Amino acid sequence: MPSTNLTFADAAAHRRWLETQCAPLPKGFRVGTARFDFTPVEAPKPARMTLTLVALDAPTPDFAAVFTKNAFPGAPVIVGRSRVAAGGALGALLINNKVSNVCAPGGVADSERLCAGAAAALGIAPEQVLPCSTGVIGWKLPVETMLAALPAAAASLDAASALPAAEGIVTTDLYPKARRASLRSGATIVAFAKGAGMIEPNLATMLAFILTDAAVPRAALREMLPRVVAESFNAISIDGDTSTSDTVALVAGGRVAQPDLGEFEDALRRVCRDLAEDIVRNGEGVRHVIRVSVSGAPSFESARALGKAVVNAPLFKCAVAGNDPNVGRLVQAVGKFAGAGGFEAAGCAAPDLSRLRATLGGIEIFAAGAFRLDPAKEERLARHMRDAELYASRPDASGFYAPPARFPAHERAVEVGLELFAGDASATVTGADLTHEYVCENADYRS
Repeated sequence: MPSTNLTFADAAAHRRWLETQCAPLPKGFRVGTARFDFTPVEAPKPARMTLTLVALDAPTPDFAAVFTKNAFPGAPVIVGRSRVAAGGALGALLINNKVSNVCAPGGVADSERLCAGAAAALGIAPEQVLPCSTGVIGWKLPVETMLAALPAAAASLDAASALPAAEGIVTTDLYPKARRASLRSGATIVAFAKGAGMIEPNLATMLAFILTDAAVPRAALREMLPRVVAESFNAISIDGDTSTSDTVALVAGGRVAQPDLGEFEDALRRVCRDLAEDIVRNGEGVRHVIRVSVSGAPSFESARALGKAVVNAPLFKCAVAGNDPNVGRLVQAVGKFAGAGGFEAAGCAAPDLSRLRATLGGIEIFAAGAFRLDPAKEERLARHMRDAELYASRPDASGFYAPPARFPAHERAVEVGLELFAGDASATVTGADLTHEYVCENADYRS
């Protein structure tokens, strides 16, 4: 469950709330952007890119990052891994949208050239810049145009708000996403992310940047971040595809003493969980968020894997999209996972599924090997799905669908509960339905 239960009457109300999450930045951070037109050499038609800089007042050795596990990582991921391994300091993040710089000729050299350009504009060393790119896979970065835009991005650096950066990194996102937390020490955490499709961590087509002025040592950050990511960004899925460019970066500027590292990790976990669910709710064509809570599992890994099997089951996703409580599609997804050795692959023995208890919207639908359904219950299940709908979208007479809402109306979800009675572990996985709009978005992604 999200740590909040927000509702928004309109896009303006959501914008006002978003501004409260973004402003001000933690002490010691500034963000700046520059936008420009360019023509991709692989598809000669006009395109527009945003270059985003996140700069620290002074480089810090205290940072951590987690990257995609896709076997074709983007060039910025390759460079980013080298930055983390080198053990140096970090002074800036350089992010571009529109082109992901994946397997493009000379991609690593291009990323390094851009880091050098950003470093020159900021007066730091090139190896103190962490690059990130997102967008079309296979295209080459317009390096010369980007280098020319860097001075403008540096000149616009400001500590007032993270919102320019949150807006600058989006691609097919309908709106920017940001969360913040305040700590008793006076430190703050501000995080922002992009991601709408190709979402199946480890990690997803997702960039997330977490900034804090708390003084947290590098070793502690690098212990915390993988734990938190496992329960947040690695526990979501929109479409089952793992991107080549995913990065979660955590940077501690060290301006505020933070004696309680447990409090910091709790706040970090809360921010990341909320931001991860924001990504799902803003997924391409998403009209329902699906939240699967697995309990009584042999291990966290098996519980999370089962939850992902449910949220990625195509027929169940389609049923949810149509507000159809076809719970047979839910139970078959559980059986498919177990029958295909899913528990064994997660490192544990398969539980006795005759003990499975399944609920939808808190309503029991399956127990002791049999469905528990009746007409009144069917109507309650359908009502639960309708209440969780972010926006209603039906084709008009011409067959076209209304465009999706450009703000999240609420934080409700289609709630699935799976009790296994096979251990003490649990996990919550967040996913989405599968809609006509998702297919249309991805059929025309590069146009």
